[in-house]
This record gives sequence, C-alpha cells and structure tokens, in this order.
Amino acid sequence: MSNLTHRLSALNRRRWANFRANGRGYWSFVIVTALFVLCLFAELIANDRPLLVSFKGSLYAPVVRDYPETAFGGVFETPANYTDPYLRDLINADGWIVEPLIPYDYRTIDFNLGQPAPAPPSARHWLGTDNQGRDVLARLIYGFRLSMLFAIALTVVSTVIGVAAGAVQGYFGGWLDLTFQRFIEIWSGLPQLFILIIVSSIVIPGFWTLLLVLLLFSWTALVPVVRAEFLRARNLDYVRAAKALGMDDATIMAKHILPNAVVATVTFLPFIVSGAVVALTSLDFLGLGMPPGSASLGELLRQGKENLQAPWLGLTGFFVIAGMLTLLIFVGEAVRDALDPRKTFS
Repeated sequence: MSNLTHRLSALNRRRWANFRANGRGYWSFVIVTALFVLCLFAELIANDRPLLVSFKGSLYAPVVRDYPETAFGGVFETPANYTDPYLRDLINADGWIVEPLIPYDYRTIDFNLGQPAPAPPSARHWLGTDNQGRDVLARLIYGFRLSMLFAIALTVVSTVIGVAAGAVQGYFGGWLDLTFQRFIEIWSGLPQLFILIIVSSIVIPGFWTLLLVLLLFSWTALVPVVRAEFLRARNLDYVRAAKALGMDDATIMAKHILPNAVVATVTFLPFIVSGAVVALTSLDFLGLGMPPGSASLGELLRQGKENLQAPWLGLTGFFVIAGMLTLLIFVGEAVRDALDPRKTFS
C-alpha cells in the first residue's frame, strides 16, 4: 500500500509539474482564480455603504449591518442612506467615513451624474454608467461573481449526475446500457436553445430555476466519457478478482474503476464551466435569464446593443466575456495536457 501511495503521489507531482510547465494555462488559472477570489468579496470592493464609520467615538460597520439614520444624528428611523449629502455631512462633522474602492453597488443609481445616462467613462465612473445611471464597473464585478458561481454550481451538479449515469451504463451494460443510450440520443437531439427559451419564459427567472433548467441538458456531456471508461475496465483482471472475492458492485465502481474515469472527466470541467457561462450570458442577453436589475454580463451586452451611442457598454461586456472564456479554455487545455501521459513539458 505504501508503494502504491508513493507511486500515486509521484504521478500527481508529475501532472502538477506538467500543468505548471504550460505557462499559458497555468497563468490563466492564476488570473481566473485571483479574479474569482476578489469578486467573492465584491461587497468590500464596490458598495454604496461605507466599510467603517466613526461617529462621536463609536464605530459602525454599515457594510455588515443596517443602522437607522438616527444613529448618526438624523431624524428618521429608516435605514441610513449613505449617499445622502445631508447624512454624510452629519457624520463628517463628528467622525469619519472609510469608503470602498468603488462607492457604488451594482444597484446604485447615481442621481448626480450631471448628464443623461448612459454617461461615458470618467473619474467618477471609471467604465461609465449604463442607461439607468448604474456604475458599469460595479456591475461587472458582481456579474463576474454571479457568472462564476452559477457556472461552478452547474458544473458540479451536472458532473455528479453525468458520472453516475455513465458509470451505471458502462458497468452493467446490456439492456440498461442500450436503453440509456437511446434516451440520451433522443434527449441530445432536441433543440436545446428553444426548449431553454420556452421553459425560461414560463417559470419565474432566478438563480436556482435557471440552474435547474440548464441542468436538464448539461449532465449528458460527461456520460460518453465515463461510460467508455467503465465499459473498458469492467472486464479487466483486477475487477474480476474483486468480484471473485465477493466485493459488491458499488464498492468496485467507487474504489476501482471510478478513479480512472475521474482523470478523463477532469479534463472536461473547464470547458463545461465556460459553456455554462455562455448559456447564462445568452439567456440574460435574450431577457430570459436573471431577474431585472441583477448584475449580469448578458444584460450589459444587451444594453450595448440597445445603446449604440454608448460604445463603452458593448465593448466592456465583450472584452470581459471574451477574456473570461479565453482564460477558461487555456486552463482546460493545460489540464488536458497535464493528465495526458504521452505529453511532457520541459
């Protein structure tokens, strides 16, 4: 067992070395990971609420919880509006405010633009505003986080279902395999985009409903790969020996065959993530995705199409989505090459 562990560890070290040697894929992975981690803390980067407020010797954290306006010398018991100049003057008279880097939330409408929206890029709004006066950079940060979280969630769930379905097909074979194959062929032949449009127009749009709708088709991507691996491995000597020793089918599938299938499966994951990003962006662009007002990259592209006089909207959305998908594809290529035993890098 120790020799096997050492060999597996050496194999994983070789794969990691191959992945790092692919500079394009490795640095793409670093960039995507860094951007995703930063966007997880979007509320600390782009928010219309201060990070910290000191008023009459007391400290407040508006980014974490709501405070009434009366806490800062106002007259109303309603939650404080920190964009109100009156309230800010009250706070600055007896304290100080620590602002986020971008003092706008993805929903914040700037009523003091001084010009019609959409406004071009300026020192006030680095990437300009959309047609409702909302900061484009803030919406990009929140939209990037939403797209990545959605894509990762869809990839994880569809991978679990696809791997399970492919494993059952390949291991048991026979009529079960034939029945599943015919079903998958019919299901994959359906016009997916039109069905997604119809379903999305009927159900109430939202994160979880869209995840469920897209899951209907995304799980089939990994079934052929896993099925082929289980078909190949189920008649190998070590599987036959495990059966002869009385090991049950579930244990054989999980401990002896699945680890080999996972290697082939991992290479597809970055491509599934990129496909999920494209699917969500497409639905949002068509107006069938996330609810109105949500931070969405597809909605930004739609605004660019509808406001040709504001080219910064379309160009910003295009370059962000194109860059995101390019980085994910580079990561997928690097993972594929790192797991290929025939390829080595110097």
